[in-house]
Amino acid sequence: MNNILVLGHKGMVGRAIARTLKAKGHNVMTFEADLRMQPEVGIVFSHKYDYVFVCAAKVGGIMANSTYPVDFLYDNTMIALNVLETAHRTGVQNLMFLGSSCVYPKMADQPIKEEYLMTGALETSNEPYAIAKITGLKLCEAFNKQYGRNYVAVMPTNLYGIGDKYDLQNSHVLPALIHKAHLAKDQGSVDMVVWGSGSPRREFMYVDDMADACVFLMESGYKDGLINIGVGEDVSIKELAELVCKVVRYEGEIVFDTAKPDGTPRKLLDVSKLTALGWKPKTSLADGINHAYKDFLRRYLIRREI
Repeated sequence: MNNILVLGHKGMVGRAIARTLKAKGHNVMTFEADLRMQPEVGIVFSHKYDYVFVCAAKVGGIMANSTYPVDFLYDNTMIALNVLETAHRTGVQNLMFLGSSCVYPKMADQPIKEEYLMTGALETSNEPYAIAKITGLKLCEAFNKQYGRNYVAVMPTNLYGIGDKYDLQNSHVLPALIHKAHLAKDQGSVDMVVWGSGSPRREFMYVDDMADACVFLMESGYKDGLINIGVGEDVSIKELAELVCKVVRYEGEIVFDTAKPDGTPRKLLDVSKLTALGWKPKTSLADGINHAYKDFLRRYLIRREI
């Protein structure tokens, strides 16, 4: 590869893919641009690229999705439309569009296979984001069918790791739990409140493993349609909270607020398509949470000292 463009390079996923590519000797290119605005996207694609990773997205947890549905639907749809159309128009042949496991039906059979896409209703709490991502992956399929492009759509499971957002109002469940547990420990709280019943089950993947899988697919020349990226194992939110507290060394009680929504009952991806290609994750959940907590401490303590 000569030039590889990583869009969304400031986010957790984009950073992980960029550092993985650099570690493998690839030339990584990044730009500052508002990808919702077509003229700015046009400037980015005035250069020539051998491969493009589309990691840019507006992301957040249940609260953020519920509070800002317009932002999640509009921003992510415009990013997908502008980037994919401009990539095609400027002659980009190879591209990877990063979606999300939330594109699958709320009540899909478990583990979730790629062919379950659009076979049932979405989870309402993140429906705007899911619809925008479905638009992007379907546009990839359309460009491949009509113009012979190799635009691969990958569906990562829940990601966490270095560079995550730990804001208690807008972050995803795992980084939010890390922040909550740390505050509870720091303040000497006797309990820590967690949204929901604790019974939903989720799959969590360390972001550097996800990046390694994406680069693996790029280097192998993968072209065989939508593909899931995950670890193939899940845990309950209760088990996750207990593991986070163990890593953080918070010994208080975990209290579940059942008045708050649970979201999808279970979400575990079928990753047999990926593993059949010869790829497997390297980082255990406990080790990954430990890495993430160290990242949180470094950034959180810096903010407190400013």
